[in-house]
Amino acid sequence: MNSLNRANLAQGKLAVESSAASSVTSSLKPTRILQIGDGNFLRAFVDWMVDVANGAGLMNGEVIMAQPLERGVAELMKAQDQLFTVLLRGVQNGQQVQSKRLVSCVKDTLNPYAQWDVMLETVQDPALRFVVSNTTEAGIAYVEEPLVDSKCPANFPAKVTALLLARFKAFGGSPESGLVFLPCELIEANGSKLKQYVLQFAEAWKLPAEFVAWVKNHNVFCNTLVDRIVPGFPAAEAEALYAEFGYKDPLMVAAEPFLLWVIEGPAGLTQTLAEELPLHKAGLDVVWTDDLQPYRTRKVRILNGAHTASSLASYSAGLDTVREMTGDAVVSKYLNKVMFEEIVPFVPLPDAERKAYAETIMERFANPHIRHELISIALNSVSKWTVRVLPTVKDFAAKHGKAPAGLSFSLAALLNFYHGTFAANGDFEGKREKGVYPIKDNADILAIMNAAWAGATDMDKVASTLLADARLWGEDLTKVPGLGEQTAVALARIKAVGVKAAMSEL
Repeated sequence: MNSLNRANLAQGKLAVESSAASSVTSSLKPTRILQIGDGNFLRAFVDWMVDVANGAGLMNGEVIMAQPLERGVAELMKAQDQLFTVLLRGVQNGQQVQSKRLVSCVKDTLNPYAQWDVMLETVQDPALRFVVSNTTEAGIAYVEEPLVDSKCPANFPAKVTALLLARFKAFGGSPESGLVFLPCELIEANGSKLKQYVLQFAEAWKLPAEFVAWVKNHNVFCNTLVDRIVPGFPAAEAEALYAEFGYKDPLMVAAEPFLLWVIEGPAGLTQTLAEELPLHKAGLDVVWTDDLQPYRTRKVRILNGAHTASSLASYSAGLDTVREMTGDAVVSKYLNKVMFEEIVPFVPLPDAERKAYAETIMERFANPHIRHELISIALNSVSKWTVRVLPTVKDFAAKHGKAPAGLSFSLAALLNFYHGTFAANGDFEGKREKGVYPIKDNADILAIMNAAWAGATDMDKVASTLLADARLWGEDLTKVPGLGEQTAVALARIKAVGVKAAMSEL
C-alpha cells in the first residue's frame, strides 16, 4: 500500500481530488497562520477550511502547527510530509453525505519544547497574521511562571506573551506587525480572557510599557464560537478505509459535515479581517460579527440545552448514545416536543433561523457515523442544566405563567440520575436496569444529592429540598412558577413506572 507523502501525491499514486495534487508546491505559499494545537478538532476544523479556501483560489497562505504539549503529533506529521485526511460523514437535508479531503495546507509541525528557536522565528515572519489555538478549556488560565530565555513556557498565555515579545522586538512595535488571535477553546469570552492573561504576564515579567501598549492597541483578540463534532480517528474502520483510499493515514480525522465558526471582532474592523481570512467566500459557515452573543445563546440553548434536557432521562431509560435517543419512538417524541415547543420559541433570533438551526441539530443528533455517549454528556449535569436549560424555563414561565412540562421533566430526570450512593472506593454511583453507572460532578454537589436521597421515600420532599438549595442552582428554583410542582410529580412517576413510561405520559 502506498505511503502518504508529497512524492506519491505528485506522481498521482494517491486517489485524491485534483486540488490536493496541485498543492504539492504549497510550501511556496506564505505562512499566514500559526496554530497552537495539533489535535483532531483544529485539523478537521481550521486546517480543513484553510485548505478548502486555498483550493478554491480564495486564499494563498499556509499554517505552521505547534504542539501545545511536549507530546503531540509533530513526528507523525513530518513522516507524512504534513498531509492528513479529513473524512466528513453525516446527514444533511435528509440525505446521507460523505466526502474526504487530503489536507495539504500545513507547512510544518513544531514541538516548541524542543524547537523554541524555530517557534520564535515563525512568529517573526512578516507574513504571519493570525494565531489560532485549541489548548482545551483549561488552557486559557493564568498559572504563574518566570520568563526564561530560550525556554518554551508551559502555560499557554505565557507562550503567547513570550511570542508577542519576540515579534515586538523584531518589528520595533510597529502597528502593522500586530497579530489577530482566534482562540477556539470552549470558554465564554475566550479572546478577552487570553488578552487579560497576556497582560497579566507582561506585568508579572515587568515588560516595557511600550510593549504593553502595542499588545493593547495593535493586536486583536477575537472572541469566537466554534461548532463541529469531531469524533477523531475512526479506529474500528481504519483498515477498510485504508484499502478504499489506497494509502495508510494514522492521522486521518473523521468529522460531521456541519460546521460553524462565529468570530467577534472589534466594531468597524470585522469586515477588514474577514477579507484577510476569506473562508466565508469559499461557502463555509464562518460568520464575522461585532456581537456573537445571539449565536452563543442559540447554540447553548438549542444544541447544548437539548442534549442536557434529554440525555439523563434517555440514559436512565437504558439508552447509551445520542443516536439511540433519536431512534427511540418515545424519547424522540419527547425530544421534538422539548426542542420545538419549549426551547426554540425562546431563542432571541428570527423564527425561521432558529427553527432551521434546530432542524439541523436534530439531523446531527441522528448522524449514524458519530457515537456520542450519553454518559459523557452527563458529566457535571447540575451546572450544565443551570446554564443551558434554566434560562429557557424562566423565559417560558414568564410568558405562560408556569414552567414547561418537558423541561420540568428533564429536571426530575436529573434528580433521578443523581440518586446514588458512595461506593467503598469513594466513587458516587447510580443504578439503572443495565447496572451501576458513575455520577461525576463537584464533590459538594454529590454530597448534597446524597444527603437528600438518603432513605428518601417522599418524592415531593426530595424535589422541594433539592430545588430550593441555591448551592446547586445559584437560586431557589421553587420560586419559578410551576417548576417545583411539575418536577415533583414527574419524579414520583419516574420512580413508580420508570423513566420511559413516565416520559410517554407527557
